[in-house]
Amino acid sequence: MKSGNKPRRWKSAVTGMIALLLVLAGCQTQRADNPTSSEGQAVSTGGGGEPIKTAGGELTFALATSPDSLDPHRSGLAVAVRVIRTIHDSLVVQDENGEIKPWLATSWEISEDGLTYTFRLREDVKFHDGTPFNAEAVKYNFDRIIKPETKARNVVALLRPYESSEVLDEYTIRVRLFEPSSAFLGNLSQALLGIVSPTAAEKYGEDLVRNPVGTGPFKFVSWSENASITVERNDEYHWAPETVHNAGAPYLDRITFHIIPEEATRIGSVQGGQVLAAETVPPQNIASLENDPKIRIFKTRTNGLPYTLFINQSREPWNELKARQALLYGVNVDAIIKSLYLGTYERAWSPLAPGMLGYNKALENSFSYDPAKAAALLDELGWKPGADGIREKDGKKLTLRYVEQSPNREKRNDIAAMIQQQLKQIGINVNVEITKDYRTVVFENGDYDLYGNSQVNSDPEALRSFYHSSSSSIAGRQSLSGLKDPVVDRLLDEGNVETDTEKRIKIYEQVQQEIMDRAAIIPIYVFPYTVAASRSVSDLNFDYLGYPIFNDVSLQGK
Repeated sequence: MKSGNKPRRWKSAVTGMIALLLVLAGCQTQRADNPTSSEGQAVSTGGGGEPIKTAGGELTFALATSPDSLDPHRSGLAVAVRVIRTIHDSLVVQDENGEIKPWLATSWEISEDGLTYTFRLREDVKFHDGTPFNAEAVKYNFDRIIKPETKARNVVALLRPYESSEVLDEYTIRVRLFEPSSAFLGNLSQALLGIVSPTAAEKYGEDLVRNPVGTGPFKFVSWSENASITVERNDEYHWAPETVHNAGAPYLDRITFHIIPEEATRIGSVQGGQVLAAETVPPQNIASLENDPKIRIFKTRTNGLPYTLFINQSREPWNELKARQALLYGVNVDAIIKSLYLGTYERAWSPLAPGMLGYNKALENSFSYDPAKAAALLDELGWKPGADGIREKDGKKLTLRYVEQSPNREKRNDIAAMIQQQLKQIGINVNVEITKDYRTVVFENGDYDLYGNSQVNSDPEALRSFYHSSSSSIAGRQSLSGLKDPVVDRLLDEGNVETDTEKRIKIYEQVQQEIMDRAAIIPIYVFPYTVAASRSVSDLNFDYLGYPIFNDVSLQGK
């Protein structure tokens, strides 16, 4: 069995590239909030001192919503990634400081112009179906993602600016980009760029979404629609990255993910012992569960883009800056955070979450709820209050179409209800549509004025798909904001290719300022990922993005 250490003939090349790798990884600063348990002790994300473990048992884990796909290339939901990561590995991994470390790739070289990456791969890995993992498999995956017939989703933006790849030998691949990207290497660590079995992808086609095959620590068993997903231990697994204690097969026999959207039912299932763990603890339950001797809470803060309300600039009157500013001043975010989240969620002020490279702290408290100012802006645009208090202009009422997903994930439907009442006070009639078919309504038809979304990500390049005018050509639709601004485009282009970290930080600080100056969005909250678990569950850890990692989990007494 070969280890995952870098081969000696590659060691000097990799050592010589350390500084550049840190830059291209985004050179993230250390996260201020280490993942913690309810006992206040840091949850380890790698290193020594591993306690003696008891193998076996089944972890039952309640998810707040149902995954859309278990094919990583065709998923767009964070909840799906929680399952996908158990099944699929990536070429590289980010440690708790955001630094890039080996995984399925043991080493790599980057050309001086930043356009060519040459990866040396592990030689001892097999997919769950017995297909060998090699350079051909990596090339197949990258080429598959950019093919239109794959109908890939978020992963297309993550793989950008991939152009082509060349197999140099069985375990060496050369990847070419059409432009340098400081985000590319870090993006390769994400689960949505997990490597799928080429054999399975050809066999199942579009049905790979329900028949996933990877190289991960767990193998897919079954998926019962809107009920549960089961994975079982991959006994041959021995190639975990250094970010987990256990490099070998998981301690657990299996994991069954139960889909329980209702908050009270989900948390009650943990308290009653029907499941051993449940994600997304409701704010009103945090304090009582922390004091429950039978329960422990694991928590971390996610990186990426906070939950944000995107104002669709392609529709009137929201193509007017003053109309968008009226929304920004007319929404009382502090009241939302206080009443719905009871101080357990952090208010967002920027298009980026605070843990991200280039986060613009100067935006904090830079604007506030001001209904009088919002009303004055609408007056200036000619929208005057009618007899019923709703503003009118040219015989039309000022109406806003607010679309939100069902079920009520993270109380987002409640946010819509609060904003409906807040905007009514300044004369805007808000029609709220809660729908399960948000993909058709929002992403295909663009039939919304306001829509909320967030994204877990590791690099500020993630802003491109939400704010760059070219994102429509990448995704086949306009960005959620509909923003088409040459200044923002230029800054995003510069930020992705800039190799000086300090310069890159300044660029992204300016990007965020420009987006807020244009009132393109209303930032709402930064999501704290929480898991309530039985005391029998030990060593539930989180990766750099805040996703749970199950390699080290064991069940006491099992």
